[in-house]
Amino acid sequence: MSRRLISTGSPFEKTAGYSRAVIDGEFAFVAGTTGYDYTTMTMPADVTSQSRNCFKTIEAALKEGGFEMADIVRATYYVTDTSYIDVHFAVCGEVLGDIRPAATLLVVSALAKPEMKVEIEVTAKRRSI
Repeated sequence: MSRRLISTGSPFEKTAGYSRAVIDGEFAFVAGTTGYDYTTMTMPADVTSQSRNCFKTIEAALKEGGFEMADIVRATYYVTDTSYIDVHFAVCGEVLGDIRPAATLLVVSALAKPEMKVEIEVTAKRRSI
């Protein structure tokens, strides 16, 4: 199986020299994904919407690569304030509650732009039959 690059179509991906996701064999590696809404081309102000948008973008990238959300085995979460943790985890529970990947949350001083409050990175592996 060859290596495939998945893109959201954002010009930033080419500028920064990265892919939204890389599919290599049985694995999908999804880059850090912020809460940007590609439908409205805006960044919502609230953590809940940003977290949901992260997962929406991740799900689209995984689907394009032939994976499902249930294939996620690892997640890393980045938030810019400790007050966002419970709000973000509530969304994680909605989306990943039955999947329960290995996960780590880090509180960081900033993300790429000041309006970004959440970033999520995941690894998925095709499930054995």
